[in-house]
Amino acid sequence: MTRLVALHTALFARIESIAFAVLPTLARFVFAAVLLGYYWNSALTKLGDGVFGFIRLSSGAYVQMFPKQMEAAGYDPSMLGLGYKLVALAGTWAEFILPLLLVIGLFTRLAALGMIGFVAVQSLTDIYGHNADADTIGHWFDRIADAHILDQRAFWVFVLVYLVFRGAGPVSVDRLVLERPAPRVQAASG
Repeated sequence: MTRLVALHTALFARIESIAFAVLPTLARFVFAAVLLGYYWNSALTKLGDGVFGFIRLSSGAYVQMFPKQMEAAGYDPSMLGLGYKLVALAGTWAEFILPLLLVIGLFTRLAALGMIGFVAVQSLTDIYGHNADADTIGHWFDRIADAHILDQRAFWVFVLVYLVFRGAGPVSVDRLVLERPAPRVQAASG
């Protein structure tokens, strides 16, 4: 049994010694593989026509973000105030910029915090603005793991929280800009 414990300790000490490099890089890769296209596609649906579509958003952008307010305004975005326009612009640009920052590993911790906020607002908009049903919202601890909001987005936020705590890792623009050596975990002795 002692040999088994020693083997276990030695093996996982080696694994821990590379965790600082592997895990943040893997978290950013998973984000890119699962969510980059999702968010960029969502942002593309909000752009208006022409060269200035990134400033003059489509009416669909406002319907997605402010469904009840748009209904009350007769689906005419010009009836919404400046505040709505600024929030819509910021939200649309965030869907492009924050995922890009995460994938390349630039200002990773701030970008991950921004994405956590974005996911929270997105979820609340789905629940209260679009009146998501109970199956879409889901329940934790119910043995059914396919709800779009509570189940899926918990995993999204976990990846983002990990990046807030650990940063981008050594394969990142942050590493180049900060020029700070990554911490190394010492192998257990004895």
